[in-house]
Amino acid sequence: MNSPKVVSKKVIIPFILVTFLFALWGFANAVTDPMVQAFKKVLELTNSQAAWVQMAFYGGYFCMALPAALFVRKYSYKTGVLIGLGLYAIGALLFYPAATTEQFWFFCLGLYVLTFGLAFLETTANPYILAMGEPETATQRLNLAQAFNPVGLVAGLLVAKYFVLDNLQSDDFDANSFAVLEEAKKMLIRTSDLLVIRDPYVILGIVVLITFVLIAVSKMPQTSDEDGMPSLGATFAKLGANKNYVFGVLSQVFYVGAQIMCWTYIYQYAESIGISSSTAANYQLAAFILFTVGRAIGTYMLKFITPGKLLFYFGVLAGFSVLGTIFIQGVIGLYCLVSISFFMSLMFPTIYGIALTGLKEDESKIGAAGLVMAIVGGALMPKLQGMIIDMGGVAVNDITIAGVSEINFSFILPALCFSFIAWYGWYVNKKVVLR
Repeated sequence: MNSPKVVSKKVIIPFILVTFLFALWGFANAVTDPMVQAFKKVLELTNSQAAWVQMAFYGGYFCMALPAALFVRKYSYKTGVLIGLGLYAIGALLFYPAATTEQFWFFCLGLYVLTFGLAFLETTANPYILAMGEPETATQRLNLAQAFNPVGLVAGLLVAKYFVLDNLQSDDFDANSFAVLEEAKKMLIRTSDLLVIRDPYVILGIVVLITFVLIAVSKMPQTSDEDGMPSLGATFAKLGANKNYVFGVLSQVFYVGAQIMCWTYIYQYAESIGISSSTAANYQLAAFILFTVGRAIGTYMLKFITPGKLLFYFGVLAGFSVLGTIFIQGVIGLYCLVSISFFMSLMFPTIYGIALTGLKEDESKIGAAGLVMAIVGGALMPKLQGMIIDMGGVAVNDITIAGVSEINFSFILPALCFSFIAWYGWYVNKKVVLR
């Protein structure tokens, strides 16, 4: 008997179109991570204040995921995608008036609206990919689609490095020397740098609008659940009683939090050993390349190793890499931080696929919203890490904690996250039957 195909020919075009969206939101994620450090320097913010960038970005996911799922539950996937692209474009284009007013909250508002769109896209695209074939190949199919997410990540980082970080005048000064500049000089630098930050988002908004038009005129399967939908209360009750799903949502909270901490604070870690933001972007690029390679290798390994077991292995190895990040000083510790991305690569789609295993279509659409809302971990945990880094002052290595600098110690948070993820992989391997 032939094994089912991961993607059949009859859905290849919709699969390609939806898969492109994975790269599109990967770009937004990558181009935003370095902005925490950029805004910190340009607007003279503390680490905790600058973390509002991630609070706005990932908070938008949390607020819009469930409304998006309810909309897609009633209407079509295509309509959900178009609404997502529209909000994505509006949020990106808000960077134009934000740069004009030079108000940090305005930039955060733009990111907040932008991620309303991303919530629609992710809530729609992930379960759609899972549904495009046999359940036995669902996790492989989602990993295949998610393999294009790192393509967007790499593109976003390259734009952030060469068109933003390399052109920031404020990055020519350390924090202390920038603070003592004449106010008029600082205002000129601030205005120039905020325009540099603005431009990639405005161009991105235009690209997203073009994508909107292309998908609007394309033929895609239209599905809705207008008839025979169970009540929301019944759906929530079933999901809440499903331990595999509940633990999956918690694992996704911890995974996204760990991912954003490891990617966002690579710049502060580099700063602690005297490496500039522009040079630190090269290390993040290496992390994204490892992430891409890890996703490809992990997807292949799923042919031979069960998803739960592979998730356990990757969680344990990610934990060891974090311990190296904490306790090994200097550039070797930075290498350990970069290496974490290889082991993180498999986690999001694997957790996603496992958590939705066995759910009916109406349940999976609401369940998908819970997994997208779990992205709020990327809003909360970087904020907590920023607070740890600020314990001794604005700099990243003012004090030592447990024998290491505060920036090193702050990575105890990702270590705890990966511990839970490894446990979830073990639990799934032992307790859950993946069909």
